[in-house]
This record gives sequence, C-alpha cells and structure tokens, in this order.
Amino acid sequence: MCRLLGYLGETVSLEKLLYKPEHSLIVQSYQPREMNSGLLNADGFGVGWYHAQRDTNPFAYKSVLPIWNDVNLPSLSRYVESSCVLAYIRSATLGQAIDLSNCQPFDNQKLLCIHNGRVENFRQSIYRSIRDRLSDFAYQAIKGSTDSEHIFALLLDEVQANSSMSLEQALSTTLNHLDLLAKLHHTRASANLLLSDGKRLIASRFASDRNSPSLYWLRDDPTFPAAVIIASEPLFTGDWHSIPEHSIVSVGEDLEIQFHQI
Repeated sequence: MCRLLGYLGETVSLEKLLYKPEHSLIVQSYQPREMNSGLLNADGFGVGWYHAQRDTNPFAYKSVLPIWNDVNLPSLSRYVESSCVLAYIRSATLGQAIDLSNCQPFDNQKLLCIHNGRVENFRQSIYRSIRDRLSDFAYQAIKGSTDSEHIFALLLDEVQANSSMSLEQALSTTLNHLDLLAKLHHTRASANLLLSDGKRLIASRFASDRNSPSLYWLRDDPTFPAAVIIASEPLFTGDWHSIPEHSIVSVGEDLEIQFHQI
C-alpha cells in the first residue's frame, strides 16, 4: 500500500507540505501508522503540481528512490509553490517493476491522478479484461504495468466518452466497473484515488470487500488556513476526519466539501 497526499488552497511551498509536518510523507515512508499491508514506502515517490499563476498542464517530479534518499527534492521543494498539489510514496505490489514508468502521479492533459490500493493477482485476474474494454486513446496512454495505471485508463475512457459527465460521476462509474470485474474474477480490489484538474480535488475511498485503506480530510487548520488536505494518514495533530468507506469526496474551488456514496 502507498501513502497519498492532496492539497488545495492558498499557495504554499512543497517544503511546507512534504517536510514540515511532524508525520509528513517523509516520515510515513519509513514509519507509517495505518498501512494494512507492507512496512515501508521505499519504492519511489512522485509529486505533481499546478502553476500558481498560469493555466498550464500540471508538472511532475518522480523518482524510484525512497523519498528520504532523494538529494534533489529538498531544493526543489523550497523553490516550487502551488495552490494544488498531489504527492505519493510507493510500496510496490509484489511482482511489479520499480521503474519510472510505474511511478505516479499519472497525468493526461489537465488531469493528475494518484492511487493507493491494489488488485489482488492483477495480471492473472482483471488485467486482460480491463485492456480489452479500453478505447485506443486510453490503451495508448498506458506506459507502465501497474494496476493503478490501468484503473486510471478506465477513468480516462469515461471522461473522454462522456464530456458532460462530472469527474465525480466518471470516478464513480470507474469504481463500479472495477468492482464488477473484481467480482467476476473472484478477486479483491481497493482504490483510494486522488484526482485533480488544478481547480478541484476529488478522492475516493473504496474497496470491493469494504476493507478500504485509510483516508482523511482536514479543512482550514491554523497551519494551513484556507486550504483542504486529503491524506492517507494525518500529517499532524488536528481536526482530521475519516472519509467514509465506499464514498467520493469532492473539494470545489471555494473549498466546499461534498460527499457522494458510490
């Protein structure tokens, strides 16, 4: 299982998000508190962000190193500022390659996506079924081999095929497809996803067996005023709220938070 972080609010440095909290992603990489499989998140990391002033496609920095061992990230984190950030640390599923093509966040045009969870026996279960149902657009977008990226491809299909559909609706439909495929192939799937288009945050807490990985939200903390943070584990002592299982939470440009059942 990986650990996730999403931020939307006033412009902030990556350093303040990634390094300053007492239980930051750096700490969670070697001392997570709520992982239900694995002990470390040492198989790479990634950070995606949007430019604070210009309406451009997102930027990303990825590495196969443990986040605590990357000598470039501290300097980069002091330089980069953003009002919308997605970050993750990876605990690779057994058998999945540790290379840059399998590093998150995944991106397509304005969209960024990170995933915590797994499909058990992915290659032997729903791998072929997912690829068979993808459009050529989504199929060609896949660069790696992870279950995470194939779930993102399912989402891209929904977004492309239904331009009037909201991201919340597309995510809900994607997770319902995933749940159906998991049941047909007698396997288990969990999918805590974090998405952004640079203006909003959308997250799911989902598992086919209702044993979802942990996920929390926090709004307007004194440390990060006028902001919402979504994270796998609380980053510091504060008024954190557990996101209900089998639900989607969306954070608007005005930081209004809404919940939707899957």
